[in-house]
Amino acid sequence: MKSAYILIVIVVYFGVLMLISYLTSRKGSGNDEFFRANKSSKWYVVAIAMIGTSISGVTFVSVPGMVRNLDMTYMQMVLGFFFGYLVIAYVLLPLYYRLNLTTIYGYLDQRYGPKSYKTGAWFFLISKIVGAAARLYLVAFILQRLVFDAWGVPFVVTVIGIIMIIWLYSHKSGIKTIIWTDWLQTILFITALILIVWQVNKSMNIDFRGMVTIISGSPHSRIFVFDDWTSTQNFFKQFFSGMFITIVMTGLDQDQMQKNLTIRTLKDAQKNVVSYGFAFAPINFLFLSLGVLLLIYAEQNGIVLPAISDEILPVISSQYLGPVVLGIFVVGIVAAAFSSADSALTALTTSFCVDILNMNAVSLNKEQEKKDVRTRRIAHVTISAVFVLIILLIEAIGSDSIINAIYKLASYTYGPLLGLYFFGLYTKVKPTDKFVPYVAISAPVLCFIIEVVILKIFNYRVGYELLLLNGLITGVGLYAVSLRNNKRLV
Repeated sequence: MKSAYILIVIVVYFGVLMLISYLTSRKGSGNDEFFRANKSSKWYVVAIAMIGTSISGVTFVSVPGMVRNLDMTYMQMVLGFFFGYLVIAYVLLPLYYRLNLTTIYGYLDQRYGPKSYKTGAWFFLISKIVGAAARLYLVAFILQRLVFDAWGVPFVVTVIGIIMIIWLYSHKSGIKTIIWTDWLQTILFITALILIVWQVNKSMNIDFRGMVTIISGSPHSRIFVFDDWTSTQNFFKQFFSGMFITIVMTGLDQDQMQKNLTIRTLKDAQKNVVSYGFAFAPINFLFLSLGVLLLIYAEQNGIVLPAISDEILPVISSQYLGPVVLGIFVVGIVAAAFSSADSALTALTTSFCVDILNMNAVSLNKEQEKKDVRTRRIAHVTISAVFVLIILLIEAIGSDSIINAIYKLASYTYGPLLGLYFFGLYTKVKPTDKFVPYVAISAPVLCFIIEVVILKIFNYRVGYELLLLNGLITGVGLYAVSLRNNKRLV
């Protein structure tokens, strides 16, 4: 009965997404609609949609779960997020708009050359497809547990079904459709979060004031860590890591920036970035507060929590809080997950077509336009298939906390992008283009070696600051392969 109820909720939900897809694709489904939404998006609509893109199903599940082991120290990183968004709004966006880019990696072509351009695009493609698949895996895993295991449906069929649904509503008009589906999904998952918190309070017989008192009195309410420099949760490590993770995972990420580039003017795009950047602090604080409430609720009711932190919210929602909360939870997590996954799939298709295949967003030749649209659709299907394969690989490997795994991956794969952009923006030297791919590949390898050596010799576990080290090594490498050109200039 429970699984049938969840399935009905999901079917109705996807019916609404398909309706939005139909309405947004009626006036055209060409490449300009798919890649840039005809540069006609409203900034306030994009601002809401971007919250859904950035806060995925992983956040919905992992952030409340991480409170058990890390308290509310994740807020230190969230505070850094906002300052990262200021850098995006007032440093990177002016650059992208001045160059009138379809994908942000076109900057690397103009600053360094074609090999650097392709290198940046490939780093994004690999980073994003693995990261997005990891986010979607968690939701597929939860739906498998809640619904499809009871019917004997294999996990691979569940994953294929989810990817097919995303493909169905995104393949015609791409980013034009995604902006509106993500707008709806953001509203739904924030509403779901608030309702779950309210229902937990109701089950514990406490009001808002009681909730504030019980959370602030919990040992898990700790936010700041200043006294332990070796801890990965140290404030300065978390704050600056949050700032630079935002710069690279949003400002240097085609998925996150594609919606921003559909806005007609730079001023409106900046208002959009600052607005949704500001919204992250209260939303994440509410997720963490929910995590504290769940631990207190479990203790009061003698509930044995699962060993894996990511399963705490799904288990309590599905087994202890009744069908209303279960329905709210399913809508919330599916909305959060799909607003991230559909955007990633569209951005990956865009980057592959524009950056790797050299496709134009707008073609004056109608025959060429038709050919490009066919190629784009083939790429969209192919990338969807790769999504399936990576999700199945993640299932075989497993992870206790997916959000930590994603940030760790970002430290390795986005580090070279951080180095490439900051070196390009803040120096005037020009590296030898043909050597840039070797620098970009060597930096993560050296970071891994350094991380292992430091842990073995000094017993110091490198955290997200690995991203900064990676970017620094990339910058030093770029300078090294610039020396010959500089001597010629002298």
